[in-house]
Amino acid sequence: MTYVVTAASGQLGRGVVEHLLHRGVQPGEVLATARRREALDDLAARGVRTARLDYDDVEAGVLAAGDTVLLVSGSEVGQRERQHGAVVEAARAAGVARLLYTSAPAASETALVLAPEHAATERLIAASGVPATVLRNGWYTENYRQAFDQAAATGELVTSTGHDARVASAARDDYAEAAAAAMLEPATTGQVLELSGDEAWTFDELAETFGRVLGREVVHRAVGPGEHQEMLQQAGLDEGTAGFVVALDQNTAAGLLAERTGELATLIGRPTTPMPQTVAGWS
Repeated sequence: MTYVVTAASGQLGRGVVEHLLHRGVQPGEVLATARRREALDDLAARGVRTARLDYDDVEAGVLAAGDTVLLVSGSEVGQRERQHGAVVEAARAAGVARLLYTSAPAASETALVLAPEHAATERLIAASGVPATVLRNGWYTENYRQAFDQAAATGELVTSTGHDARVASAARDDYAEAAAAAMLEPATTGQVLELSGDEAWTFDELAETFGRVLGREVVHRAVGPGEHQEMLQQAGLDEGTAGFVVALDQNTAAGLLAERTGELATLIGRPTTPMPQTVAGWS
């Protein structure tokens, strides 16, 4: 059996490969793929098989009958349904044994601004008939690394989430370990797993953590959506990108990233990594 990981040059995909190896999979049983195969040369030097797999140009023969394939969701907003669909079709045509996909929280029923392409991909997977596992990944604590750097420079964490919004985040590596665990556990086939951190923190708590790690005062400044949009555009974001950020903050304020399911901890067999522990590693 071959365990195929797409986008293995990225942080999540690379982490999945590492966890497969850590869990005892032999390097030759892992096929790491990426748009640029040379980006995987260090893995190849360790005996991991590598191949080019471009979501915009999925070549025949990369996937094979009996493979267990992890489709790591792409990063090109607006293109992902088409790109993911190409991989799903290649998996169907090759007769892979299982397909796993990294989706978004409650993708099929949420108002989360980034969910529609994930929901569309889930529908494509269901229609393909390929045995599948959907990993609805919650929020990565690392998504706030840029906010940490800004806080280091300004002493402020600026959001339009309000003061009561909560985020049940976990470390990216927790989600990578979960994907590897699911790939190795056939019993997860047919399941839709809602993965989230064990603890849901507020942005006031995030600012306090930033300050503690930075050794300076950091204040959470909650502004209105309109003011936030204007601030982001003045900082150099285009109108559409700024609008996306503001919409995500409004989703967060509505509690769409706050649910704690316990399924991530169950899958990895340990508690999820607390937000302060991840932030402490950024200093």
